[in-house]
Amino acid sequence: MMQVFDEAPQGIQTAPHEPRILAAGHQVSVREINLGAAHDKTSLMLAFLTGLGLRDTFGQNWDALYDVLTDPDQRPDRLALLLCDHAHFRRRHPHLNADLERVLLDAQAEAARTGRALWLLSEEPDSDTRHW
Repeated sequence: MMQVFDEAPQGIQTAPHEPRILAAGHQVSVREINLGAAHDKTSLMLAFLTGLGLRDTFGQNWDALYDVLTDPDQRPDRLALLLCDHAHFRRRHPHLNADLERVLLDAQAEAARTGRALWLLSEEPDSDTRHW
């Protein structure tokens, strides 16, 4: 079984089986971002708005997403984003995914610089047991 929370976040990692249970044991908050319905930038930002529980005043652009992910008043010190359907999203929308991953990885690096942790977990289907 993977223990991603035993070490510092390292890019986008494969989510372990039962990530919420493992995260709770490490005092990591988990937010689920469902990328399954995202087909353009607007629907992608809506997925983050919903998953992060943001208000409608969220700017819905790359800078606003970065700001939310790096603002210590907006998020816990130890946060994991569970990117549901990430592999499928990456294949369907390579250009949009490239922008998204750039923002997520920049936010992860900034979190590390300020002593916080941001795990980026790509969720695998429960039927795929190779990552357990």
